[in-house]
Amino acid sequence: MEDAGRAVADAVSARMDSGRVLLLAGGGANGGDAFVAARHLLVRGVEVAVLARPSTHPLTTLNRRRWLAVGGNVAALEPATLRRELRNASVTVDGLLGTGFTPPLRPALAEVTGLVNTWRQGGGQVVAIDVPSGVDAMNAHVPDGAMHADMTVTFMGIKPALLFGTAAALAGEVTVAPLSVVPGWVEQEALAAWPTDAQVGTLLPRRHADAHKGTAGRVWIVGGHPGTTGAPALAGVGALRAGAGLVTVHSTAEVPLVTAELMVHWHTAWPPALAQLRDMARPDAVAVGMGLGPEAVAVTRELLSWGIPTVVDADALRPDLAGAGHDRVIWTPHPGEAARLLGRRAAEITADPLGAARALHDQLGGVVVLKGGPSVVAHAGGLSVARGGHPGMASAGMGDTLSGILAALLGQGMSAPDAAVAGVRLHARAGERAGAAHGYGLIASDVALELGRAWMDVARSAPAGTW
Repeated sequence: MEDAGRAVADAVSARMDSGRVLLLAGGGANGGDAFVAARHLLVRGVEVAVLARPSTHPLTTLNRRRWLAVGGNVAALEPATLRRELRNASVTVDGLLGTGFTPPLRPALAEVTGLVNTWRQGGGQVVAIDVPSGVDAMNAHVPDGAMHADMTVTFMGIKPALLFGTAAALAGEVTVAPLSVVPGWVEQEALAAWPTDAQVGTLLPRRHADAHKGTAGRVWIVGGHPGTTGAPALAGVGALRAGAGLVTVHSTAEVPLVTAELMVHWHTAWPPALAQLRDMARPDAVAVGMGLGPEAVAVTRELLSWGIPTVVDADALRPDLAGAGHDRVIWTPHPGEAARLLGRRAAEITADPLGAARALHDQLGGVVVLKGGPSVVAHAGGLSVARGGHPGMASAGMGDTLSGILAALLGQGMSAPDAAVAGVRLHARAGERAGAAHGYGLIASDVALELGRAWMDVARSAPAGTW
C-alpha cells in the first residue's frame, strides 16, 4: 500500500504544475492507497484535501491515522461537501473502488461518480487508483455511472478491463506501477502474457544469405467465391508482405491479380477441385476460408486432414469443424464468429475476451486468435494479449490480411503459438504505422504495405544477437 500510494502521488505530481488535489478514499484498500498518496503529496508541499467513506479495513484505518499524524485533515464524503471541494480542485484522485468491486454501482456512490464526471467535463483531471471506480476489473463492459479518468495508475500488471472495450476507454492513460511483492508472484497469478516487442522480436524467423523462394515458405490461400474475391487476394498480399516465398490463391472465382507476385489457380467448382489439390505438391502452410462461401466446411475438413500448418478464418469458422483440427492449426474468429462457434451473444464475447478465447481453445484445440482491439491468443501454454494497433483497423479486409500473415509465418517454420503471437503484433504494428501515415480511413492494403517496416521495428527491439 505504501508503494501504491507513492506511485499515485508521483503520477499526480507529474500531471500538475500547481493547484489543489482532492483525494476520495473509499472504505477498502483503495482508500488506504489514497491516504498514502495524500501524505506523500502533503510532505511535497502540495495543497491536499481528503474526503473519505467509513472504513473498517485495517490498513486503510492505519493509513488514515498516519495521514492525520502528519497534519492532514479528512472530512466525510458527502455530496454537498464534494461539490464544495471540487470547486477548488485541479486534480481529483479516485480511490473509491478497486479490483474487488462487482457491479452494480450503489446509488450513493453513483451520485459521487456523477458529480466528479460532471466536474471533469468542465476541465478538471481525474487520476484513478488501480481501476476507475465502477469498473469491474475483469470485465470490459461498464455499468452506468462509472468514473471517467484521464489517467489510471494500476499495480503490478494490466487488469483485463484496462485493455478491452468501453472499460479501457474510461481508464485514460494507463501507468503500471511496481509493488514490493514476492519474486515470481506476478507471473504465477497473471491471467495472460502481454509480450513486449523485444520478446516478440526473438520469435521472428531469420532469412539466411543462401535462402531462395522455395525455402522461404510456399503458402496457399484457399477462398473466394463471386462477390468476395477481394478476401483471398488481401490474404495473399499479407502473406507476401510477411515474407512468404511463393503464394498461390486457389479459388472457384476470378480473384483479382492485385499484385503481379501473387499467383492465382482457378478451379471450376468445389468439391471437385479438392481432387486437383490432392494431386499437387503440398504447401508449407495454407490459409482457408476467406470468402470461401457455402462449401467452406467440406473444403476445410479436407485441408485439415492433411495435418499441415493451417490458418482457418471467416467462412471456415464453423462449429461443425470442432474436433477436426490439430496442433498446427490457428483459428482466427472475430467476436461475431466467436459467438457463433460458442453459441453465445457477441456482447458476451466482448465483455470477457480472455474467457472467450480460452473457451474457444477448449472447443477447437490448436491455437485461437480472437481478433479485436487488442487480439487475444489462446493455446495450450496459456493466453497472450497483443499490444498496440489502431482504431482505423476496424474496416473490411483486415482479418484477411492477418490470415495471410499468419500463414506466411507458419510457412517459414514457426510453431503455431509463436506464429500467432508474432503475427498479431506485426499486424498491429503495421496498423500503427498506417495510422500515422494516413490518419483516418485505413484500408487493409495500407496495413499490408507497412508490414516490412513493422517487421523491422519489432525485430530491432529484440536483444542484440537474437535477431
